[in-house]
Amino acid sequence: MNAVLIALLVLPLLGAALMLAPIGDQRALRLGTTFTGATLLLAIALAAGFDHGAPSRMQAVTDVAWIPALDVRLHLGVDGISLPLLVLTALLTFLCAVYSVKKLPAGPGGRAFTGLLLLLETGMLATFAVLDLVLFFLAFEIVLIPMYFLISRWGSGQKVAAANRFILYTLLGSAVMLLGFLLIGVKAGTFDMVKLADAHGAGLSHTTQLIAALAILVGLAVKAPAWPLHSWLPDAHTAAPTAGSVLLAGVLLKMGTYGLVRVLLPIVPDGTATYAPYLGAFAAVGIVYGSLACLALARTGAKGDLKRLIAYSSVGHMGFVLLGIASLTPTGLNGALFANIAHGLITGLLFFVVGAVKDRYGTADLDTLAGATGAALYGRAPRIGALLAFAAVASLGLPGLAGFWGELLAMYGAFDPAAGLSRPAFVTYMVLAGLGTLLTAAYLLVVVRRVCMGDPKQPAPVADLPDLQGYEAASWTPLAALTLVAGLWPALLLGLSDPAVKHLLGSG
Repeated sequence: MNAVLIALLVLPLLGAALMLAPIGDQRALRLGTTFTGATLLLAIALAAGFDHGAPSRMQAVTDVAWIPALDVRLHLGVDGISLPLLVLTALLTFLCAVYSVKKLPAGPGGRAFTGLLLLLETGMLATFAVLDLVLFFLAFEIVLIPMYFLISRWGSGQKVAAANRFILYTLLGSAVMLLGFLLIGVKAGTFDMVKLADAHGAGLSHTTQLIAALAILVGLAVKAPAWPLHSWLPDAHTAAPTAGSVLLAGVLLKMGTYGLVRVLLPIVPDGTATYAPYLGAFAAVGIVYGSLACLALARTGAKGDLKRLIAYSSVGHMGFVLLGIASLTPTGLNGALFANIAHGLITGLLFFVVGAVKDRYGTADLDTLAGATGAALYGRAPRIGALLAFAAVASLGLPGLAGFWGELLAMYGAFDPAAGLSRPAFVTYMVLAGLGTLLTAAYLLVVVRRVCMGDPKQPAPVADLPDLQGYEAASWTPLAALTLVAGLWPALLLGLSDPAVKHLLGSG
């Protein structure tokens, strides 16, 4: 299985290198689908060969010396925390490649687009597979350049300004995070994440843990993104092409929260416990803030952009992930990890559908789409309307769909936080999160009413509004199906994450 994991990382990199050859755009796009499809098959094989009886144990391990002088090792492996994220990353990248074959955004061409997409996939997969702090940092940085060019070259609107803001924020966050990693490596004598996690802070003084935890927390909070370090996200999503938005929301945001669970909690536990109440407070504010921003964008006359609205909704949803992490309990952390996967599935579907609506209407402006009576997608494009409504009710946390379990467990973790944390404070955060769920339902139902309902007999902004196409159904149906499966069978993910979470926390 370690060969499978290595191949999983190498295959998209080889595909990206192949895009340097002088081949046609359509052939490049088809090759991109082939490479991402083969990568997805390897991820499924990795999941099938995974020992589900021991999800807390690192499996498919490769551990060889890379820079002996610094004790930096090429250390790879997966456990019950990283495995679902690897499969999600491979799935979303493949679906984006399938979608782009028929709907390549305007830009330099298909060969460059595919090469950047495959390089982006390499970095995303490596982030969830590496077990060395230096390699983790390098994998984290690999994704920034291809995403920057996807936004600045294939985006729309203020794409260059949005891409510049994205790279500025994330690079500054990376620099701060690296300082924390270097401090840990120097003081502990190793960058190996498994050894550091097993030590659970031993050998690191309280002061060292406080400084390192603050640096890592700030760096990863930019990438999560946590309020108030989120302001790069709405611009990036609004300008990005559909595939860029899907991967930005579905995977890149998860890299930040994954780092909090994989690095911050087990390696500097004392520092993490000190800052947990503040993280919980920022998470609760982010939940309410994101929901209020979406309500403001959804109201009539606000000229709200649907992609921008979904971006702000991500700030709120990732707030639930951060709240679960801040509780420092197995329940909260399981909820956070479940919410990570659910958000990737649901928001990926939302960005696909909204991207298709924007392509058909030529705009994502909600007032232009809705007009005086509503866009009436139920009557004009019923399958697209049904998928948009499905994704919306999944995003608001309807029981039976994936969005429900993560938010519920995160709030339950806040209700009974870990020993040493202020229960009244976390109960207050839970109440604010509960208010956020109500506000989320409000703005998403407003969006469904304005976009899906209305009088189809009224003149439409465009004469030709085709319903769901074959390539769209192929790209979107797996996300809708998995959203339903995860909602009805939460043990599929919780059975993997729970033992691994308890192991990281040192309680099992």
